[in-house]
Amino acid sequence: MNPTPPLGEESEAEEPDRSEGQHPDEEETPMSEQTETRFTHVGIDLGTSRSAISASNGDRHVIESYVGWPIDMVARKVLKKDVMIGTEALENRPMLDLHRPLQRGLIKEGSEKDLEAVRELLKSLLHSAQVGGEGAKQVRAVVGVPAEALRVNKQSLRKALDGLVDKLMIVSEPFAVAYGLEALLHTLVIDIGAGTSDLCVMNGRYPTEEDQRTLTTAGDSVDEHLFTAVKSKHPEAAISTHMIRSWKEAYSFVGTANEPIKVEVPVHGRPTTIDITDEMRTSCETLLPPITETMIDLVSRVEPEFQSKVRNNVILTGGSGLVRGLGEAIQRSLSEIGGGRVRVVKDPVYVGSDGGLAIATDAPESDWDRLAI
Repeated sequence: MNPTPPLGEESEAEEPDRSEGQHPDEEETPMSEQTETRFTHVGIDLGTSRSAISASNGDRHVIESYVGWPIDMVARKVLKKDVMIGTEALENRPMLDLHRPLQRGLIKEGSEKDLEAVRELLKSLLHSAQVGGEGAKQVRAVVGVPAEALRVNKQSLRKALDGLVDKLMIVSEPFAVAYGLEALLHTLVIDIGAGTSDLCVMNGRYPTEEDQRTLTTAGDSVDEHLFTAVKSKHPEAAISTHMIRSWKEAYSFVGTANEPIKVEVPVHGRPTTIDITDEMRTSCETLLPPITETMIDLVSRVEPEFQSKVRNNVILTGGSGLVRGLGEAIQRSLSEIGGGRVRVVKDPVYVGSDGGLAIATDAPESDWDRLAI
């Protein structure tokens, strides 16, 4: 997959040969238009916490990465559904066998139920984007996975998509982000999701293994740290992982708090207000050491004359990349190697799926034949 040339660098084309009998005013249909009439292209960002799809028909959708089945006969009678997905599954979780099937951005190994849950997630995404199904155009999908995804997990993903799409490419999530943002040269992408933090240096070509890193320090690890810290300080408080996640999404920060963070929790059944400011700060700041260390290591491996360009073109994205003050903190860490600039993607919901769609749209037929199922 070769990236499209930068604007202003298109090569001059010779006058095309005209076949005998072709009128000189007739134009040949571009390949992109030909394929657009035959295929629907989609980009899918299959995330640990949320999953998104962007389709060439213009539809975009995001869902929570949860799937649940009624836990017994009574639950099935109440719910009147065989399966629930996303927010609906979360809201009805006491009545469900609830699954969050992606762990660290990958399908949980050895679990047929989680594989089935991923397949239900994918079916829901494709249905919501109005692609696939009997009589529809062929579907060509690009799916982003963590940069160092193991081959066994890629095969599990192919199995989950079998029969749902006609051709499939699997690419690294930070590469999909970079491609969608057209940040393909002298750029370092840091994509912090729920399950993994993925870093990738773009050198104007498809990234190699040496250009990428995957860390398990990410949103979920912040949740775990915050849960432990709050329970340690308030052992009698009744809290859940869902409460912790909602607090993080509402109040996460590094550095100095704008104001105290106070939340309400049940203590012996009574609503009680507690202060979690310090616990929130220390939990969120656990992201910094591994990410900054890995970032500096990747920059140091870039050709010396290009290192300055890369460290001044760092892009921070992903849901956990929105932690208040995180971008500034990462930028300050670049002072160790001469300084730099970090830009934060303010609306990262579709940045991965949009990038996958761009790759799917631009990929030549030879790449689909070589890389697709």
